[in-house]
Amino acid sequence: MANEFYNHITKFSDLSALDFRGVMAYFEPISLEKKGMLQIEGSVSPQKYFVVSGCLHMFFTDDQGVEKTVFFAMENWWIGDHLNFYKDSPSGFGIQAVETSEVLGISVANMNALLKEFPIMERYFRRVYEVGYGAALMRMKYIYDHSKEEIFIQFRKQFPEFVQRVPQYLLASFLGLTPEYLSKIRGKELS
Repeated sequence: MANEFYNHITKFSDLSALDFRGVMAYFEPISLEKKGMLQIEGSVSPQKYFVVSGCLHMFFTDDQGVEKTVFFAMENWWIGDHLNFYKDSPSGFGIQAVETSEVLGISVANMNALLKEFPIMERYFRRVYEVGYGAALMRMKYIYDHSKEEIFIQFRKQFPEFVQRVPQYLLASFLGLTPEYLSKIRGKELS
């Protein structure tokens, strides 16, 4: 578990292997079964999670009681409600395992202590947030610039592993489609 995380950190910063052992002390390993809940909507237990293995999705429930997926995270991705994390307020999102998953969780208190002891981790988190923010902007661009069918085709080109690993109803929710329409698009491609 630690090797994957260390390799990810060293893509963005020059953290030494010795310092990494100290960094790991701030994280809590968490195992989840498929469909296991990592965070409940409305909960006040702010943590951020690094996905070591598996796949998770972040969602909210609309006024009609329908879950709307807003984010997926697979290996080497971070997931968490940033406003909940920094404001210690009730979360507007749930986080659930799409498949059996292993994550590393960090609380606000541990994050603050980690950054104080290992300032080099500031660079790591800044770079991770920059990449994540850029990806969120690209998602918005696709939503405004492309038809629903084109959005799926672009997503599949960019993230083929998601299309293979994520159930169709979750993928449809994330892309703003109905499962029936996504099935129709996929069926058209096969014919």
